Amino acid sequence: MGYTIDIDTGGTFTDGFFVRDTKVETVKVPTTPHDLTICLLSCIESGAKQFEATVEDMLMDTEVIRFSTTIGTNTLIERNGTKIGLIVTKGEEKGLDVVNEEDDDAPLVYPEMVRTLNGTVNEKGEITEALNREEVLSSAQELLDLGARCLVVSLKNSALNASLEQQARRWIKAEYPRDYLGSVPVFLSSDITNLLGDRQRTNTAVVNAYIHARLVRFLYKSAEDLRNRFYSRPLLIVHATGGVTRVANTRAINTYNSGPAAGLMGVAALSRQYKTKDMVSGDMGGTSFDIGIVKNGYPNFTLKPTVEGIELTTPMVSIKAIGAGGGSIAVFRGGRLSVGPQSAGALPGPACFALGGANATVTDADVALGYIDPDYYMGGKMRLNKEKALEAIEAKIASPMQTDVVQAALAIRDEVDQNMGLELKAVVESMRSDTIPTFVVYGGAGSAHCCGIASHAGIKKIVAPRFASVFSASSLSGMDVWHIYSRRLGVLIKEDAGVLSASKPIDAAVRDMYGEARRDMRGEGFEEEQVKYLLEFMLSREGETPVGRITIKGVNWSENLANALQTQAPKLSEQQQLFSPLILLHATAPIPHFEEKEYKLGPSDPSAAMVRTRLMCWNEEKRSVETPVYDRMKLKPGNIVLGPAVVEAPDTTYVIRGHWSYTVDKFYNGIFEEVTT
Repeated sequence: MGYTIDIDTGGTFTDGFFVRDTKVETVKVPTTPHDLTICLLSCIESGAKQFEATVEDMLMDTEVIRFSTTIGTNTLIERNGTKIGLIVTKGEEKGLDVVNEEDDDAPLVYPEMVRTLNGTVNEKGEITEALNREEVLSSAQELLDLGARCLVVSLKNSALNASLEQQARRWIKAEYPRDYLGSVPVFLSSDITNLLGDRQRTNTAVVNAYIHARLVRFLYKSAEDLRNRFYSRPLLIVHATGGVTRVANTRAINTYNSGPAAGLMGVAALSRQYKTKDMVSGDMGGTSFDIGIVKNGYPNFTLKPTVEGIELTTPMVSIKAIGAGGGSIAVFRGGRLSVGPQSAGALPGPACFALGGANATVTDADVALGYIDPDYYMGGKMRLNKEKALEAIEAKIASPMQTDVVQAALAIRDEVDQNMGLELKAVVESMRSDTIPTFVVYGGAGSAHCCGIASHAGIKKIVAPRFASVFSASSLSGMDVWHIYSRRLGVLIKEDAGVLSASKPIDAAVRDMYGEARRDMRGEGFEEEQVKYLLEFMLSREGETPVGRITIKGVNWSENLANALQTQAPKLSEQQQLFSPLILLHATAPIPHFEEKEYKLGPSDPSAAMVRTRLMCWNEEKRSVETPVYDRMKLKPGNIVLGPAVVEAPDTTYVIRGHWSYTVDKFYNGIFEEVTT
């Protein structure tokens, strides 16, 4: 078997997970935000070195590369996307979320870049007023003259009938054909999403268009760079729905938050592995702390995600992100200490990186307290400067607080742990679970702060996966090609007489989605027998608001609908009338995976893995004390480390607080548990 390569680009580091046969190697390289193709290739170069191979030899023998990127996220945060011209139905131009009229803000669409059209579709999907060709073309010309690099057409009720949007695009494209230099991309809201809500659909189409151009340049350049180094297969891009597809089948909006989504898919796999119904996850990297939920073994999905404060309508794994990470900047202002959401990022990074950063960060505090060994950061591949960490904490925090550096570092640690812990507690309470869920922690900084976070959240058990530092990348290794199709119907599926066994609208929608799926999967290189299909029916008592869901394997819905309702939604199935406002078809096809294995448990004594002691500070009452340090690579399944202690790995540091234990289990994962006396 050849190599599989899985790469996740984060705000601070780019993580790689490389597998060949039974050998696994992980890699962390600094993210290069000015050009992400550099860190992508740097990650592959580092992986090749781990296998003592050249990049070309490795790529020639690679079966699959799965890649998640933050470029869409970065484009929205930095507000450096494409200049958009937006065309909407007359009367719909007021109060648009993506149009900000405040001079000090950078909107996705400037107010002067909006035009309106006559022409309407009513609530039944009927055209009540046709479009005027001259009005469409003059609107397009005005926007192009003002510098629009792409046009977005989002007309009212186009989810019910997209023909007016399609007509507008035909006219514009006829005026500016593709072989002309003046040709311009035209995005239709109905092509991007046909889910509920005109305002949210406009938002979704605009966000997609805003990040589209940068992603096109980056992803096609990345694919070309790989081909030039003899990789002959498609580059597969991770989607926020939890699957991967080739670049040509990827919409820009699909890539938003794809790294955190991958991590949550990995947590779902852990939930099934441990036979634990409910889990809550925390991905703490250099920039953010991303919280996710797994219920009954499956990740939480949303059809209305919020992106940078903008409500969208598109399927996406549900992630709650807060500004807390290793690079989060500590500030003492107005007599109060705050940590984040501002981050030092990869460049200049924390002060201890010695790359020009002068602000005190969480990582600087961890170094000052002795938890992180400056000479063993990233396994010694990157040396940290403790003096610069101490100087930054002294200047920015200790001096204004009128305390010493160690007390200031403890305050930074406790502040960020409390912030994350209380956010996590709120998410746990929203789950309404009968038991306290297990906390799965990952990301480069997660294992150093998980005990403090869990204590504030009231959680007693933590799983730190074997590859915690690169968990999102390792989670990619379990992903398959996955496409999702949707149709908005609002049809009655149950009435007093019973569950429907036939419905022309449902049959037509399923056939239509199935045809799209077969076409796309052929394009991905799969035969029909390799593809699995799953129908998902959103359920509502009346109107559009979903209150539940059921799934049916395959595309033969009619013979399985009654049983699915009774077994998956028994309370809803008792309703006299039941509607399905939305139907989705999931099409998946398998690609090579990394398979975890079980190990035999040995003795609990971890002393063979202890490598040294180091002065560390744990609380305000006790100053720095000699604390044992263990080598994660020497710990064996069954070993138990009692805190306070530190376990060092080449890619992260596990900080075990007092009254906590750390056990290596049969899957080689680390289990933190609160020790009760």
